[in-house]
Amino acid sequence: MESLHNNEAEEASASRTFEAAENAQASEDPVAAARAARWAETFERRESTREVSWPRRAVVTAGMPYGNKALHFGHIAGVFIPADCFARFLRDRIGANNVRFVSGTDCFGSPINEGYRKLVDAGEFDGTIEEYVKRNHDKQKATLDAYNISLSIYEGSGLGHAGAVHQTVSERFIEALYRAGVLHRRSTLQFFDTQAQTFLNGRQVVGHCPVQGCKSEHGYADECDLGHSYAPEDLIAPKSTLTDTVPEMRPVENWYFDLPKYIEFLRGYVKDLREDSELRSIVAQVIDEFLAPPIMYIKNELREQFDAVAGDLPAHELREAEKGKQSFEVQFNSIDERDEARSVLEDAGIRFRTGKTLVPFRITGNIEWGVQAPVLEDVEGLTVWCWPESLWAPISFTMAANDALGLPRGSWRDWWCSPDAQVYQFIGQDNLYFYGVAQTAMWEALRSQDFITGEPTESPLRQTRLIANHHILFGNKKASSSGAIKPPTADELLDHYTVEQLRAHFLALGLDQKSVGFKPKPFLATEEEKADPRVADPVLKEGALLTNVFNRLARSCFYEAQKSFEGGMPLGKPSPEAIERVHDTMRTYDFTMHRVELHAIMSQMDEFIRWANKRWADGIRDAAGADDAAMRRQVLLDSFYLLRVACLLMHPVVPAGCELICEYMEFDPEDFFSWNYDFEDMDELCSAGEITAGSHLVRELPPRFDFFKKHESQLR
Repeated sequence: MESLHNNEAEEASASRTFEAAENAQASEDPVAAARAARWAETFERRESTREVSWPRRAVVTAGMPYGNKALHFGHIAGVFIPADCFARFLRDRIGANNVRFVSGTDCFGSPINEGYRKLVDAGEFDGTIEEYVKRNHDKQKATLDAYNISLSIYEGSGLGHAGAVHQTVSERFIEALYRAGVLHRRSTLQFFDTQAQTFLNGRQVVGHCPVQGCKSEHGYADECDLGHSYAPEDLIAPKSTLTDTVPEMRPVENWYFDLPKYIEFLRGYVKDLREDSELRSIVAQVIDEFLAPPIMYIKNELREQFDAVAGDLPAHELREAEKGKQSFEVQFNSIDERDEARSVLEDAGIRFRTGKTLVPFRITGNIEWGVQAPVLEDVEGLTVWCWPESLWAPISFTMAANDALGLPRGSWRDWWCSPDAQVYQFIGQDNLYFYGVAQTAMWEALRSQDFITGEPTESPLRQTRLIANHHILFGNKKASSSGAIKPPTADELLDHYTVEQLRAHFLALGLDQKSVGFKPKPFLATEEEKADPRVADPVLKEGALLTNVFNRLARSCFYEAQKSFEGGMPLGKPSPEAIERVHDTMRTYDFTMHRVELHAIMSQMDEFIRWANKRWADGIRDAAGADDAAMRRQVLLDSFYLLRVACLLMHPVVPAGCELICEYMEFDPEDFFSWNYDFEDMDELCSAGEITAGSHLVRELPPRFDFFKKHESQLR
C-alpha cells in the first residue's frame, strides 16, 4: 500500500510528451491540438530514425551544498551550470514535463553544526540552528536564481515540505535495508572530548588522513577533504577543534550498511563502466580504487617489530617493499581481519597506514541535529549520518516536486525506477566514493523490493548515470578561503560579468576532461594589468561570441526585415547548403550532448554561429552588389532559419538571450525551443495564412539593440 504522506491514491504514470499530445488533440483548443498532433507525429518519426537514444523521462541532480555558507564559484561552475545546461537541453529534447531538475540545501552534517557553533560562540548569531540553515539556504537560492539555474525544486533536506518528505523517505529507506539483511548494528569507537565532555561529530576533530598516499592534513572523524573514508581510530594525530586537546576513543553503537558484501557486484559494475565509451573515465577509475583488498602499509624500519607479532595476526599475505618504496604491505582477506590486526599492531606500538578498500558504510550517528533514524531492535535516539541521507535526498526532492504539480504519490517511480527513464547525477570527482560506491551498492541491495511499500518489485531503483567533473581551480591553485588571495563568491563575480558571459565561459573550460584554472582578470591581475586594456580577460573569450557575433547575426536579420520586408520574416525553402549545415550540426550536437561533453558543445556552436554570420555578411553584400531582390530575400530567409537553430542549440547555454530572440521573432517558446520538428524550414512554426502570404511578422527591433549585453563595468 502506498502510504507516504498518508495518501492512498492509486499510482499513475506522470505525463509524457505523447500523452500530453493525445490529451491536447481531444481538447477544444485548435492551436493546441494542431501543435500536439504535429509533436506526436514528429516525435515518433524522429525517435525511429535518431542516432542516439534518449529516455522518455529524466532526472538531473546537482548535488547538495552544505547549509553553512553561501555558494562559491566552484559550486556554480563545477556543478550547477553544467547540470542546468543539460537539464535545459533535455526539456527541449524530450519535453519539459518529462524532466525533473532537483537539488536542495544539505541541512545536516558536521560542517553545519560546527559553523553554527562558531558563530554562536563568537556572538554573531543568536537564532536556532534551523534558522541558521534557512538563512544560508535563502542566500543560496537567490544566487542560483541570479545565474538562471532552472531547478524544478530547491528546498532543503530539513526545510518545509521537502524536509517532511525526506524524513519519511529516510525512515523507509533504512527500514528497507534492514529488511534486506544488509544493515548491521556495530559498536565502534568514536572521538570524545574529555574537557568538553562531549562526543565529537565529523568536523569537530581534525588530523592527518591515514589512507596510504594521501597528503591531506584535513582528515576528519571518518573521511578527509579529498574523499577518502576510513575507520575513526585510524585517523593520525587527531585533535578536538573544541578544546585543541587530544580526544579519547569511546564505544558507541550505530547502524552500518554491509558495503564489503558488494565487492564482487561493484567489480562487475566497474567492468561495465569501462566498456561504456560515453562515460567519463574518471568514474570507473575512482570507483575501482576502492575495490582493492584490505591492506596495511608499514614502514620498513618497523619490520623487526612487525615480525615479532606477525604470528598473532589473522591470516595475511606479506609483500616486501618494492624498490624505492618506504613501506611493505600486509594484505588481509576481509575488513574484519584487518580490524583485528589493528589492535595487535597498536599494542605493539607499530604505526601503519591503510589502503583504500570497502569498509562498512555508516548510516546513523549520534548528533542531535539530523534526520531522525527509525527505531530498530529497540535502539533509539539515533540520527542519520548526512552522507547516506543525501544520496536518497534527490528521490525526496523528486517526490516533493511532483507533489507541487499535483501528481500521484507514486509518480516518482516513473523517474527513478522505470526502464525508459534515466537519472543523471552531476557531481564533483571528490564525491565518487559516495555516489559511485556506496549509492551503487545500496541501490543493488534493494533491487528486489520497493523501499517505500516494502513489497517485492520488478522495477527497483535503477542505477544512475554519474557525470563527474574535475576541480575548477582559482588561477592555478585549488580555491581556498584561507589562501593569500581569496577566491570570489559566486555573487561577487556578478559585479564584473554578466550571467551569460560566465555560463558560456564555465561550460567551455572543459572540467569534464581535467582540472582547469578560472582566471578572472578583476580578481587575479595586478593593478597595472587591470588598467591595461591590452591585457585580455580570459573569462570574456566566449562572451565575445555572444556580444559580437551572435548579436550581429540576430540584429542583422531583424533590421533587414524592417528595412526591406516591411517587418516580415520571409518564408519558404532555405537553400540546400543551409539545410545540410543545420542537420549536420544538430546531429553532431545531439551526439555530443549524449556524451555530456559540454565544452565540445561550445566549440561546435562557436563554429556554427560564426559560419552563419559570415554567410549573412557575404550573402547580403553580394545581393546588394547585384541589386537582386530575390537573392536578398533568400539570404534573409536562410539567416532567420540559421538564427532559429542557433537559438535552439544555445538555449541551454545562454537561455535569457535566446528567449529574448524568440520573443522578438514572435513565436511560442514551447514550439520554438522544441526538437520535435523536421527543421527543413521556418514554415513549420507558422500558420497556414502566413505560409500562403510567404511572411511571418516579427517584432520591431529598437536601434542599437543588444540581445546579449556586456557588463556595465566592461563599458568604462
